[in-house]
Amino acid sequence: MFASLYDKALAWAAHRHAVWYLGLLSFAESSFFPVPPDVMLAPMALARRRRAWFYAAVTTLASVAGGVAGYFIGLLAFEAVEPLLHRLGYWEAYLTASDWFARWGVWVVFIAGFSPIPYKVFTISAGAVSMMFLPFVIASVLGRGARFFLVAALMYWGGAPMDRFLRRYIDRIGWLLIAVLVIAYLFLR
Repeated sequence: MFASLYDKALAWAAHRHAVWYLGLLSFAESSFFPVPPDVMLAPMALARRRRAWFYAAVTTLASVAGGVAGYFIGLLAFEAVEPLLHRLGYWEAYLTASDWFARWGVWVVFIAGFSPIPYKVFTISAGAVSMMFLPFVIASVLGRGARFFLVAALMYWGGAPMDRFLRRYIDRIGWLLIAVLVIAYLFLR
């Protein structure tokens, strides 16, 4: 299953508008969309290794911009979004995120930005609890940047051996990622 998705991602990476798609996916994932941009960043960085750092920068900037959109959704339109959080099963995650903000502040944004935890929950939560904006942006840039530049670095330095590794283990990695996301979801509930 994941092998065919990997091949499609490699094909998309070669598309002439791939950078725009990557930016759009990165923006959307940070505020409302469930697919992480890593699934497009990794094959793009692998397919065109000289542009890996550029792709990581595009992903980071677009993701932070999406995070800012999520922040303002939480700040200005939380009442409108709250029923959607209930319907999509994110309400408990929102309550947990709000509690974490009260305990650890800006560190939560950094950790959520770097980890596979749904970043969008934390962007909306940061706005809903009126977290200070500048620390939110700085933590987002650092967390998201660290994650996406790490992905780009692995692809850049890995090259053809990384491609062979991914092709061999992509299904296991995919299922492991799904398991991590499910565990994170259950933990946040």
